[in-house]
Amino acid sequence: MDRRKFLGAAAVGAGALATPSVAQSAKTLTIVSTWPRDFPGLGVSAQRLAARIAQMSDGALNVEYFAAGERVGAFDVFDEVASGNSQAYVAADYYWVGKHPGFAYFTSVPFGMTTVEWNAWIKFADGQALWDEISGEFGLKALMCGATGTQAGGWFNKEIESPDDFKGLKMRMPGLGGQVLSKLGASTVSLPGGQIYENLVSGAIDATEWVGPYNDFFMKFYEAAKFYYTGGMHEPGGGLAFGMNASWWGSLSNWEKAIIEAACNEEHAAQFEEAVANNGTYLKRLVDEQGVQVRAFNDDIWDSFGEASAEVFEETRDHSPLAAGIDDAFQGKLREIGGMMAAFEGTFVNQRNRVLGLI
Repeated sequence: MDRRKFLGAAAVGAGALATPSVAQSAKTLTIVSTWPRDFPGLGVSAQRLAARIAQMSDGALNVEYFAAGERVGAFDVFDEVASGNSQAYVAADYYWVGKHPGFAYFTSVPFGMTTVEWNAWIKFADGQALWDEISGEFGLKALMCGATGTQAGGWFNKEIESPDDFKGLKMRMPGLGGQVLSKLGASTVSLPGGQIYENLVSGAIDATEWVGPYNDFFMKFYEAAKFYYTGGMHEPGGGLAFGMNASWWGSLSNWEKAIIEAACNEEHAAQFEEAVANNGTYLKRLVDEQGVQVRAFNDDIWDSFGEASAEVFEETRDHSPLAAGIDDAFQGKLREIGGMMAAFEGTFVNQRNRVLGLI
């Protein structure tokens, strides 16, 4: 049985799904990205997703992919898709906190959910419904399409030994995490990934966060900043967005929607697993080959992060009833899921690492 016949038979069994007819003309799906072309980790993942949608649709969707700057600038993709000029973007939705602070929860927020916890919230605890609500206000529909796990605290050109060391520091950090550092006296900016290196090397910024060892190795931040801090407060997990024009999404058949959803779920898992598989290897290379010095923030710094985060969340809630509702739902489910994770996975991982001498 050929592939179209097989898919057709499956659709009959599913009832609601239907494959496109041979005569049906292909629909165009133009994807714009916040990442440069062939950008290690994130950019490669976005390109892989675009290719996978084309492959799975078997020609029903004519996919065009444009990296940052090829069609519009990295931070212009939101308006490009909301206007209908393109059909979809790949980005971190916390880039759009200037449009609505609630978008931060659909990437990551300080002291928030790990990737596994966030996945559970989005898929099975009404997180997607809230994402649909906030995206819908701007004519968009978003799906998860990538995750990097708990991100590094950042690259610094000096050691960070107390909360006072953030005063006057110029650092690249988007989202609510950047607002937390601003309360500690830092001057924060939100730069596209392709512009970070040049700003760090030139001294326009003193520090930056990006992702983790696997992605960061290729960015060569170590040429300007040798102090690399492990897990940060700003981005404990969460994911990336495949944001689509809502009207275009509504025009699709159930079969076409299922293809996009399946491809996004597949890449969401793949990007996270790829990072987990490679982070250890590339952290070792950063230390052994580039002389990077790995550090961790001390408890005083973590406590200052916590105090500043509480202020940021209150300000976020004051923005609108929707922002307050998203925060209520997120924080409530974080305590439920996070408490269970700590009791089971947390207990096991801590004891395993102790017994095996991993810490």
